[in-house]
Amino acid sequence: MKVVFLKYARQELDDAIQFYEMEFSGLGQSFSEEVKKAVSRIVAYPEAWPLEREDIRKCMLHKFPYTLLYSVEQTDIVIIAVAHQHRKPEYWVDRKIP
Repeated sequence: MKVVFLKYARQELDDAIQFYEMEFSGLGQSFSEEVKKAVSRIVAYPEAWPLEREDIRKCMLHKFPYTLLYSVEQTDIVIIAVAHQHRKPEYWVDRKIP
């Protein structure tokens, strides 16, 4: 399955990488690698993570306080949000999957 990030999810990812890199050199890269590991787990076992809302699942990162919210579509896994676990819950609910 192909993984597709919605525009806003990609921006959230980029913003978090930039934030962590500004905090400590190399931390942004570590965050990026942790996201890649989570995406690999999702691809391998797309229905292993719990449902958050309707058909949206959540995969929490191990080393950072972020959750990947995603939907399993016919041919793609769509990452809807790269959400910080302690900020604005459910802000992503109105995002549309193309």
